[in-house]
Amino acid sequence: MANPFAPYQPQRRRVFVSYHHRADQAYYEDFSSVFHDGFEAITDTSLERRIDSADFAYIMRCIREKHLTGSSCTIVLCGRDTPRRRYVDWEIEASLSQQMGLVAVLLPTIEVFSNGGTAKPDRLQDNIDSGYAEWVWWYDLRNNPASLATIVERANSKSGRLILNTRRRMERNG
Repeated sequence: MANPFAPYQPQRRRVFVSYHHRADQAYYEDFSSVFHDGFEAITDTSLERRIDSADFAYIMRCIREKHLTGSSCTIVLCGRDTPRRRYVDWEIEASLSQQMGLVAVLLPTIEVFSNGGTAKPDRLQDNIDSGYAEWVWWYDLRNNPASLATIVERANSKSGRLILNTRRRMERNG
């Protein structure tokens, strides 16, 4: 029986981290080492070269069943090449179809436009614009690691009515 006088402990969320392996592996490793105690699991189960099939329906089912199962939120590490990675797009699409929370972490390598905007995967940008996805700059997150729990909770509390998931699925890397 739980102790009714014990202090409230917020639920430790299980998150899925999507990123471009070749370009952003060091950021993933840093992210994982800093945040592994605050979340039930941050696992590297991204798809890069793991599913050998041309059947999109099969691949999407594998993403949902083998990679996202048990996670409540997808965190996308957004670097310079992330907008052109098809598996990142597919992971975002599958996450949105399950109404998982969605958080963008803008890495120092992200392309910044002259108007101050940044190059992110289109499906992710749609959901930032709609108000569904949360976003944070890498250095802000690293300077205040405790803020990630609040960001994830905010992402998980968003209404599914805000989800925009109508783009065509990327067929190849750009």
